[in-house]
Amino acid sequence: MPYLAAALGVVAALASQQPPRAPFVVTPLDVVDRMLALASVGPRDVVYDLGCGDGRIVIAAAQKYGARGVGVDVDPARIYEAEMNARRAGVERLVTFKLQDALKTDVSDATVVTLYLLSALNVQLRPILTRQLRPGARIVSHSFAMGDWEPEVVDTFRSADGLSRTLYLWKADGKMRP
Repeated sequence: MPYLAAALGVVAALASQQPPRAPFVVTPLDVVDRMLALASVGPRDVVYDLGCGDGRIVIAAAQKYGARGVGVDVDPARIYEAEMNARRAGVERLVTFKLQDALKTDVSDATVVTLYLLSALNVQLRPILTRQLRPGARIVSHSFAMGDWEPEVVDTFRSADGLSRTLYLWKADGKMRP
């Protein structure tokens, strides 16, 4: 019986979480590398990944560039997986993960924000990003644009799995408008 009560407690806790607004789809590692390179990530950066899934983007930023990272996801299973992946990669001192809704996340200390979310959610995030990010911050989105917000760079390429991929880069200039 104690196991049943514990299981019901876990189910209740999970049910109270915000449901995902985008399906969990893994970003291939070569695409992660290209996203970080496009954003010119370096050791002074703080990389936020909204909808971080298994944490691979912020973990790669920490491993390859010495950047600090913050992963945000609404799925407790993904956050747990991301924390375990960071521990295995030996970068847990550089990255943290938050069980939180991307639309309620304060990204004001981010220098880079990465996204692999649906266009509708990107459009909802746009006013938050334009309000909170400081000049010089970069936003990189995999596959999905932000409505009529013109990116500075559109990078279309074939990834290692043979699929055509598109990355979008925007830079905060202090004059961005939602």
